[in-house]
Amino acid sequence: MTKLNITDTILRDAHQSQAATRMKLSDMLPALEKLDKIGYWSVECWGGATFDVCMRFLNEDPWERLRAIRKAMPNTKLQMLLRGQNILGYKHYADDVVDAFVKKSIENGIDVIRIFDALNDPRNMEAAMKACKKYGGICEAAMSYTVSPVHNEEYFVNLAKTLEEMGADVICIKDMANLLLPYSAYSLIKKLKETVKCPIHLHTHNTTGTGDMTYLMAAQAGVDIVDCALSPFANGTSNPATEALVATLQGTQRDTGLDLTALADVAKHFRSVADKMKADSILDPKVLSVDTKTLIYQVPGGMLSNMISQLKQAGKEDKYYDVLAEVPKVRKDFGYPPLVTPTSQIVGTQAVMNVISGERYKMVPKESKALLRGEYGKLPGEVNEEVRKQCIGDDTVITCRPADQLEPELEKYRKEAGVLAHSEEDVLSYALFPQVASKFLAEKYAEKKTVDENTVRTLYVEDVSL
Repeated sequence: MTKLNITDTILRDAHQSQAATRMKLSDMLPALEKLDKIGYWSVECWGGATFDVCMRFLNEDPWERLRAIRKAMPNTKLQMLLRGQNILGYKHYADDVVDAFVKKSIENGIDVIRIFDALNDPRNMEAAMKACKKYGGICEAAMSYTVSPVHNEEYFVNLAKTLEEMGADVICIKDMANLLLPYSAYSLIKKLKETVKCPIHLHTHNTTGTGDMTYLMAAQAGVDIVDCALSPFANGTSNPATEALVATLQGTQRDTGLDLTALADVAKHFRSVADKMKADSILDPKVLSVDTKTLIYQVPGGMLSNMISQLKQAGKEDKYYDVLAEVPKVRKDFGYPPLVTPTSQIVGTQAVMNVISGERYKMVPKESKALLRGEYGKLPGEVNEEVRKQCIGDDTVITCRPADQLEPELEKYRKEAGVLAHSEEDVLSYALFPQVASKFLAEKYAEKKTVDENTVRTLYVEDVSL
């Protein structure tokens, strides 16, 4: 076996999982030169919730952030997370918007695009994968890992074969809720290594306390790359700690080749950032603890907190365990969707409504109806047809790729954005988050251009035109 490669999530998933994605570019910049010298396979720094949060809460342009990181880290592959046809938003976009967004992401500095779909419907990943290949990116196709009667080892092996045939350069097992247990990981990765030629990249968290053991068994099975986070933002709801895995594998066949002293030096900077976030109550210590309820109920932490909030608003907190028991029933009725954004929120909200109304499917949100109509894609298992009829009546169920029903819309967004948009990147920001981007762009360009230029120059991007 060869060395185990590491992707560090310190600039994206680590602080998204622990601190609501609130790490600023100014928190990152002092460490980037050292981070660039570590020798990671890649550093995840963009996508996911970062795009929205940059504009909505941090008053930062996400595109400028990416260019600044690229300038400061010329030797390391930069990675992003993209939700297939949803891009970084919460609805399906037309293919021309997907194509333009992927093109600009690569032009601005992204090397690796991890593309996933909440339902594991390859049709929802197709446009983004094609665009990634077309514009010279490394296409990492991800399988959202979950446990159900449908989602067995054979299911994921067949899905991996399909994604490889579609042009994936890397296959990722995306275990967002830390449900992939160590021995299951060993067996699945062994099968994948026998079946596909692509490198296998494993992503998990430490929510249930099993992440480190899962990575160790995956390493024994021959996994090529794993996602870790530098220790100041590791563990709990985040990913397992980079330093711990590097130390564990030193001197073995899977030695990562990374230097613990260099890692400790970079971690020192991020520890000061984490301490500042704790002092400002941005980083809640609760996210650092292990929550084994996820293993019992298979409900991710974010979904649990959302359901608790809904029950509080309804004055029905005493129904918490009734809702937890209802979640797997709704999930079965809905054809066993993986519980990841947005399906986790849809299933969770429906379970809450079933319990507080006292009658199952008496209240059905529009998102549940859309899921049952096939608007999000093909559901993995068989849907309970009685429930479907009760929820959507005689509505037609979509069987085609949902995006095939969408007309090209980039030009429409360009016209809507109008004078607010000074670049194609601005148009794409508007397309994804019209209200947030409108406010952000209006304020950004109202400032004096000289101030903008000075700010950008301090971010190591002298060559960026505004």
